[in-house]
This record gives sequence, structure tokens and C-alpha cells, in this order.
Amino acid sequence: MKDKIALEEHFAIDLTIADSQVYARPEVWQTLRSNLLDFEQQRLEQMDQWGTAFSILSLNSPAVQGIPDAKRAVDVAKRANDVLAEQVRRHPARFGGFAALPLQDPEAAARELERCVKELGFHGFLVNGFSQVGDEQTVVYYDDPRFADFWRAAAALGKPFYMHPRDPLLPREPIYEGAHWLTGPTWAFAVETGIHALRLLSSGLFDRHPELQMILGHFGEGIPFNIWRVDHILRKGRRGMPCDREIGDYLRSNVHITTSGNFRTPTLLSTMLEVGSDRIMYSVDYPFEKHEDAARWFDRCEISENDRRKIGRDNARRLFGLN
Repeated sequence: MKDKIALEEHFAIDLTIADSQVYARPEVWQTLRSNLLDFEQQRLEQMDQWGTAFSILSLNSPAVQGIPDAKRAVDVAKRANDVLAEQVRRHPARFGGFAALPLQDPEAAARELERCVKELGFHGFLVNGFSQVGDEQTVVYYDDPRFADFWRAAAALGKPFYMHPRDPLLPREPIYEGAHWLTGPTWAFAVETGIHALRLLSSGLFDRHPELQMILGHFGEGIPFNIWRVDHILRKGRRGMPCDREIGDYLRSNVHITTSGNFRTPTLLSTMLEVGSDRIMYSVDYPFEKHEDAARWFDRCEISENDRRKIGRDNARRLFGLN
């Protein structure tokens, strides 16, 4: 398939590049570093070679979310968004953008999102999990009441948001002690992001803003495969849960799921059965994953050509209003 759209594709700037070094073996770090900082060489060459016509780019993780000082978080977010906007202007037919937001300051984040959508033409925002606020050990999740006005502003703009992983703070999660290989994309990313997404889905956020759409990568961070049990248990006793409907209802009406970094046909088929092919979109997770691996799998996996077109391109065109 030659005209795929990918939307979990990352870049870095000089102020955030060091955040990604922990996810690379020493012998591959220089290549990963180069690819994160690059826009116009390896990135476009790989897109061309493996059939990605358009990529929506986003800042690496945790980046802005890992900056406890709100003023600095605002400055770094603006810097990253301006860098991305310049590349989108240079290659409008190849690149789109997700805003990076300083959610340490919800009012400033709402202003920056409005700037990015209305002035820079971005397609929404991507947030790298919880934000550290004030000091490194204080974290905030986005179902907190302090974000009510932010979510109202975000919903009014009519753009989706991508809930992207970050590692939990290891001092708060001693279960990973002595098993560091289970952190990051091996396991901790999915657990941390899945719980955060479930908090939002059960918070009443999507009752207050039914038009709001959330995107989850890596085939939904495990949620589609456990949603029956989640709702089954909650039916026995919701224990004050503030949302109006079952979690699975929101999953099928307010969540889109991407294939980023999870190139497995049985997993795709299971997700299709749970949420339908209209809510799944192709992604790579470049440069942490390879265009070659994603495309070789997706272009040949055992699904209908109609579903391949929807997942590879058409669902993203509809969600983001792309020409």
C-alpha cells in the first residue's frame, strides 16, 4: 500500500533529545538520535521507500511532561511546536503536527493548543502521560478537576488527542525494582498508559464532551483485550464511578487505536472484532520502530483490501479532515 498515513511518528529538539537515550542500547543511540533530530533526510526517504505518504509528527517522550517547572515547560513546548511548524510549512504534503502541551499549567496549555490549531494548523495534541508538577515526585493525571477548563477548550477545537506512553516514576512503582527490563515499551508503557486512559474513560470526561476523541497506540495499550472483563466486574458494583455508560461504550465511540509498534495480525484481528475496523489506524512509532517492519507486515497481513484501505489511510483522513 503506497499511500499510508502514519500518526505516531516522533521527533526531538535539542532540549528534549536526551530523554530518549534510555530507550536505546549504546551501540544504536547515535542512529536513533540522528533520526529523531532529522526531518528531511532519513525520515522522508523511509516514508517514500515504504509507502507512507503523510506523517503526523509529535515530540519524543516524556519531554515537556517531565519538566516540573511550569514556566520552563511552557517555553520548551512552544520551542518544539515552532520547530515542528517550520517543518510542516516546508513539507505540507508530507507532514502534519501534534502539539506538545505544558499541562503543568492547564490555562497555558489551552492557550498553546489554540495557537497550534488555529495559527500553526496542527491536527490536535499528543501528551506523554502524566505531568510532573512543582517537583519531580509530584505527578498529576488529567482526570483531575483542575483540567476541567482545559478539556472544555480542547473539545471546542474539535481535534483529537493522542495519549502516548511514558514510564511510571520508579520510586512510586517498586514492582519494577530488580526487573528493569520490564520498564519502557516492554510492559510498563502499556500498563501506565492503559490505566491513565481508563481513568479518563471512567471520569465522565466523555459524557461532558461526547465529541472528544482519544487515540491510543500499540493496539490500545491492552484495553481492547480486557474490556469485557472490565465492564463485567464493574456491572457487579460501580462503586461511585462518575461516568454514565460502560467503559466499552466509550472505547467504541470516543477512542481510536493505532498499530504503532505492534505488528501482529492476530492482535489486529482481535482489535477489529472488539472495536471495528473504522476505529483503527496505521502507525509505525518511527524512529523507535522501522517503517520497513511496519509496512512489510501491514501491506501483506490477512485482512480485506477494504479494511486495509480504511486502516492504512481512510480512517485517518476522516478523523483529521485531511485532503
